[in-house]
Amino acid sequence: MSKITITGIDLAKNIFHLHAVDSTGRQVKAIKLSRSRLSEYLHRSEPVTVAMEACASAHHWGRLCQLLGHEVRLISPQFVKPFVKSNKNDCNDARAICEAAQRPDMHFVPVKTVEQQAVLSLHRVREMLIGQRTATINQLRGLLTEFGLTAPAGRRALHNAIPALLEDLAKISPISRQLYQAAMEHLGELDQRIEDVTT
Repeated sequence: MSKITITGIDLAKNIFHLHAVDSTGRQVKAIKLSRSRLSEYLHRSEPVTVAMEACASAHHWGRLCQLLGHEVRLISPQFVKPFVKSNKNDCNDARAICEAAQRPDMHFVPVKTVEQQAVLSLHRVREMLIGQRTATINQLRGLLTEFGLTAPAGRRALHNAIPALLEDLAKISPISRQLYQAAMEHLGELDQRIEDVTT
């Protein structure tokens, strides 16, 4: 059997497809492995170039491969797509990743450290919380509009106007006032969580 030089891995949650080639680009191996078996495979393999799409979990697997002595090449998905032949499936994706990794002009994504990913995760959580806060504010404005009440523009202006708006809402619908109060408490919790991840 020819010596493997590049292995393309199509990452997934549970089942991973591998496509390995030799120095001439000829296929040496095409297999699929479970998550635990992939880890075992990488531990047993001689150091080679391992290529993957730069997607979810790629940096985790990239760090493991580097730890085991493999050279890692992460490729942005849009650069792999042109190399997919025939129907798109996991097996063909692994083959396309392997082929893209062999291109001399290909741009590779650096493997992120655990610390870099932690900072990135923090930013993503903050963005998620801000999105939830915006959705909550929009929902609160919509609820008020249904009762003929207009909330001022801006998050701080809305917050300052809440006492008066709640009084007006209580006169119109006590039940809706309770719902609005609960939503305002949720908004306050989101504000606190955003402040916690920002500082």
